Amino acid sequence: MRGSSLATRLFVSATAWLVVILAITGVILSSVYRDATERAFDRRLNLYLRTLIAEVATPDEPADRQFQSLGEPLFDLPLSGWYWQITRTDTEKSETRASRSLWDKKLPRLEEHGADLTAAGVRLGYVDGPEGQSLRMVERPVDLGADGKFLVSVAGDATEIFDETRSFDYYLGGTFTALGVVLLLTTIFQVRYGLAPLKRISDAIADIRSGRAERLEGQFPVEIAPLARETNALIDANREIVERSRTHVGNLAHAIKTPLSVIVNEAGAHAADPFASKVLEQATVMRDQVAHHLERARIAARVTIVSTITEVAPAIEALRRTMEKIHRDRDLSIEAKADPAARFRGERQDLEEMVGNLVDNACKWADSQVLIEVSVEPAKEAGAGPRLHIVVDDDGRGLSETERAQVSRRGQRLDESKPGSGLGLSIVTDLAGLYGGRLTLLNAPIGGLRAELVLPGV
Repeated sequence: MRGSSLATRLFVSATAWLVVILAITGVILSSVYRDATERAFDRRLNLYLRTLIAEVATPDEPADRQFQSLGEPLFDLPLSGWYWQITRTDTEKSETRASRSLWDKKLPRLEEHGADLTAAGVRLGYVDGPEGQSLRMVERPVDLGADGKFLVSVAGDATEIFDETRSFDYYLGGTFTALGVVLLLTTIFQVRYGLAPLKRISDAIADIRSGRAERLEGQFPVEIAPLARETNALIDANREIVERSRTHVGNLAHAIKTPLSVIVNEAGAHAADPFASKVLEQATVMRDQVAHHLERARIAARVTIVSTITEVAPAIEALRRTMEKIHRDRDLSIEAKADPAARFRGERQDLEEMVGNLVDNACKWADSQVLIEVSVEPAKEAGAGPRLHIVVDDDGRGLSETERAQVSRRGQRLDESKPGSGLGLSIVTDLAGLYGGRLTLLNAPIGGLRAELVLPGV
């Protein structure tokens, strides 16, 4: 049941226990009913047995009227399944009297089948009778002293026991099946109704994650209310931590940038001095590095909270127009194709910073054309969201594999004549990594460099 929902696991568990309980109960009831049916049948056999023993012990009736007091017509019907037999056992040649129903057959002895005498002095068991019948039989040895020793046996058709038990099992199975269906329906209702508040919390958390809500709202049962309160408290605490981090980052930026600006200004005033020139160069690098790391800290703090959702197409179109204005003197063709349904799981300024760096870099190196394409790749596995693919192509000279590895390192520039600090692609790589994405540099089909950015989508 790996990956299954809580409701499914509860339903399967309840169903399994229900089936086991009903099966065990059914077996027990069937066994109890069979024992009760057997005992009732045995009482009937014992009644006939005592009547026969009484007839043997007082042989005063004429032979043609003896054993007429059993009152069971089946003893006179040939091979009816109901038989009695009296065998004298104290003579060398046994004398046997039997019911008419036995015809010319004889009943087997239970002693020969391994049946032991009970406390009442009788033997009970099942035997095979004439015509292959299954018989329930009782026999008792009788010692009349000088009148002789006898073995009195009575057998009845065991089909009655089997039929009664089978009928009971059919009714029991039908009753338990109906009961099981009712209980399963009740369980389904209870599971769905009982877990509905958890489903509400799950949907509410999904809304918070997607940016449609900020807190868990609404009334919850007393069992679930503490969970909702703790979740809201966690969200509030996380938000407060992020706000404090942003404040500290801003204070740090102000504290560091001001001294660096003073150093740059003082060094710029003595530009002719080689030492001042070197200080100016390194101070500029320091300022760029500080800006980069402060920005990275700001983004890292932001992506740890529940993210918002950004429409990609409007942001890409705004970047395209901005880049056209910045590079209007070069007569570049900047074309953008964005899936209207594409959405980024993050904040707009982060998306603009990543894509803006890629598009700006492409415009710097392109000869005449820059292409921007945005597509959405559906989730490949359960629990994973869709992936956003942003491809930026230019028709410039492109880069070799060695050069592509070099420009991905922080501060590396292949052409010092181009404006910039060499941090653009490094910033994109870092920000994409913080969002769980990646940046890949390839050869573009139109001849230059292709930058492929993969980010989490919605």
